[in-house]
Amino acid sequence: MTFRRTNPLALAVLALLSERPMHPYEMAQTMRERHQEEVIKLNYGSLYTVVESLRRHELIAASATQKAGNRPERTVYAITEAGTAELHGWLRELIAVPAKEYPRFEAGISLVGLLPPHDALAVVEQRLAALGEQLTALAVLLEKLAGMGLPQLAWIELDYRMAVQRAERAWLTWFATATREGTVGGYDDWEERHR
Repeated sequence: MTFRRTNPLALAVLALLSERPMHPYEMAQTMRERHQEEVIKLNYGSLYTVVESLRRHELIAASATQKAGNRPERTVYAITEAGTAELHGWLRELIAVPAKEYPRFEAGISLVGLLPPHDALAVVEQRLAALGEQLTALAVLLEKLAGMGLPQLAWIELDYRMAVQRAERAWLTWFATATREGTVGGYDDWEERHR
């Protein structure tokens, strides 16, 4: 059975195990310490399911068991040669090939003309405010990560997110201004439809 490259959590597990063998709890802790849950949805139940799937596909293998005190035994996993090949191939594909994604915002903005212009302006301004807060929080996080002495490559995805959010803010600012001034293409028909 061929492994399907659909779950980013599987990619994260392969990446972590390419560094060193770990048990699932340690994987989760490491992801949290690195703020990877900012870009990859993490919950323990899914993590164990992903680990089992990777094991079944022989991309990882149990390498040891650990016992500490009264705690149950923990299985430590290591990446296999096939897992390393899968990791590298998956990364190349994700980075090189633009995939059509279906963001919720694009779905909403594609139908913005169904709202009256003043309502559309209000929700766009609300999004702008929320985006501003997210950008501020992200800037603080990036500064913290840089201050920890981590190289930029350790948090490059957050740097990318900052660039994308800045571009979105610029576009939203344009759209809000064009809506407010009535200069967005089709504005007269839009306004007439909602009288």
